[in-house]
Amino acid sequence: MTKSFMKSREAILGAAILVLTLAIATRFPAFVAPANLANVFNDTAPLIILALGQMAVILTRCIDLSVAANLALTGMVVAMLNTIAPDLPIPLILALAIALGALMGLVNGLLVWKLDIPPIVVTLGTMTIYRGIIFLISDGAWINAHEMSDSFKAFPREVILGLPVLSWIAILTVLAFVVLISRTPLGRAFYAVGGNPHAAVYTGINVGLTQCAAFVISGALAGMTGYLWVARYAVAYVDIAGGFELEVVAACVIGGISIAGGIGSVGGALLGALFLGIVKNALPVINISPFWQLAISGTAIIIAVAFNATSNRTKGRVILKKAEHAL
Repeated sequence: MTKSFMKSREAILGAAILVLTLAIATRFPAFVAPANLANVFNDTAPLIILALGQMAVILTRCIDLSVAANLALTGMVVAMLNTIAPDLPIPLILALAIALGALMGLVNGLLVWKLDIPPIVVTLGTMTIYRGIIFLISDGAWINAHEMSDSFKAFPREVILGLPVLSWIAILTVLAFVVLISRTPLGRAFYAVGGNPHAAVYTGINVGLTQCAAFVISGALAGMTGYLWVARYAVAYVDIAGGFELEVVAACVIGGISIAGGIGSVGGALLGALFLGIVKNALPVINISPFWQLAISGTAIIIAVAFNATSNRTKGRVILKKAEHAL
């Protein structure tokens, strides 16, 4: 039942994306040119990566509001490191970014697991702390393009088979999550914990450890995206990616990831991110202020949550009716 519902949800979202794209094309035909669509996907790649990490967290009945601050802090750290040691190999920088992001995710996970603090409280707190640390280590100063090495900036922009490395990393992350969610015990544990944490305990699943693992994965992806973001845009500062956590949560909710946990798919998170990515890129094209993006994201969240709630209520009424007839 859940699988068929998710498939229909993804089909509806896919159709909405197609209709939206065609509607934009009527006003600006060049928008659907293959080169432009590839650019839209590349612009959306950071959102796709973070939405997948957020999906893992939300599946376990948690939420991570610190992903954008994690991204910003990691980006600032690797940018500062690059100014000090410009000859550091890119694989090492990537590894350091992922490790630092995972460490921040681990902090969130341990606070939720060991101290039993609500995830929204924990991640709101760490979001503020991480932003504060950026200011402390940078003294509020920016790191600009001329201070970064060419190799540092070039990596996410290098083109392979017609797509930048940033896009390929997003594609590989999607494929990795398909395997993680559908083929591994950890992926199944995410759904079990989110669906019924009390029953999950009786099957031998450690609920706290599973939630902590989801935070670590989300943090690691945020750390990796921190380097890719700073290198691509060639700038690092305190407020980088400010408010981006709203877009990440919106992508998940629009894609059918239930805030109540236990329901969602990789395809849904991907489509939710692509929907927002198309909206973001289309607004300037059709002469609408980009400031409307936050309003559109918020409205989409409310509609998606209402859609989920209505679907669940409908299912509940059917069950009750069947029970009445049985009596």
